[in-house]
Amino acid sequence: MGAFARRPVLAALPILAMAGRARAQAFPARTIAWVVPFTPGGITDTSARLVAQPMGGFLGQQVIIENRPGAGGAIGTEAVARANPDGYTVLYGTQGTMATNPVLYRNLRYDALRDFVPVHGLTQTPLLLVCNAERPWRTLAEFIAFAKSKPAGEVTYATSGIGTGTHMAGELFQLATGVKMTQVPYTGSAPALNDLVAGRTDIMFDYVVSTRAYLQGGKLRPLAMTGPERFATLPDVPTMAQAGLPEAETVSWSAMMAPAATPAAVVARLAEGMRAGLTEPRVVQTLTETGSTPLMMSGESFRRFVAEDIARWRQVVERAGVTAG
Repeated sequence: MGAFARRPVLAALPILAMAGRARAQAFPARTIAWVVPFTPGGITDTSARLVAQPMGGFLGQQVIIENRPGAGGAIGTEAVARANPDGYTVLYGTQGTMATNPVLYRNLRYDALRDFVPVHGLTQTPLLLVCNAERPWRTLAEFIAFAKSKPAGEVTYATSGIGTGTHMAGELFQLATGVKMTQVPYTGSAPALNDLVAGRTDIMFDYVVSTRAYLQGGKLRPLAMTGPERFATLPDVPTMAQAGLPEAETVSWSAMMAPAATPAAVVARLAEGMRAGLTEPRVVQTLTETGSTPLMMSGESFRRFVAEDIARWRQVVERAGVTAG
């Protein structure tokens, strides 16, 4: 009797396993929230929206962008770290939130490696050094000479937040040149660029996609770019290396991250969606036009990439003596 009673339970096990697989395969069954921890209008917001549409088309569910700016991206990043790990809330991770915030902030309430699992890379993007077009310097050398003629800290540079790529490019530049500037951090590129155009700050390191309208409108002047090659759309703008400052070369990266306990099958499905979005011809063309290249990386290799970048920026922060509280 006892053996007979157990048979229905044992027979049900394959059915339960199949049901579990079906649930995993059914992901996503509703809208996915992709949290961008910066203000609308900057490169993070723009590139997220660019990829979200074809990604959602591939997955069969809408991927919506939620902007949660503040504290150099830490506020939105922490919110995702604490979110339900079901794949329906994911993070737009950046070099700043994943690699430099962890070495800048002593009391950061998330751990980039422990609290997140990398889903898939998004972009790698160099930055432009731009100034207000009404400023007198027309070349990088002229700006450096001007900055060195001023008392330490008098020259200001705007950033989209402490720890962001726009901030760390400025720290690298100061280490390479000996120039001492004062950072003016904002909650994103858009408000920072507005003040740069208004003449309230002197320079900014930012991205082509963010600065393009101001460059085309004659409001900003490009002095140099931080990548290894010149932009095809800005052929007259030298690289830092060409200007004699190879130590100031840097390329920012971005990616999709998920809370650490997100099931592997869900992470894999999200990664498939990202790859589909990044290989869509319109996306590739737009990224190329704005100086970005897709970061086709996922899994353990991506985790190692993040760990190595944390180590790199720890050295920069220590050399620069940067603190953020």
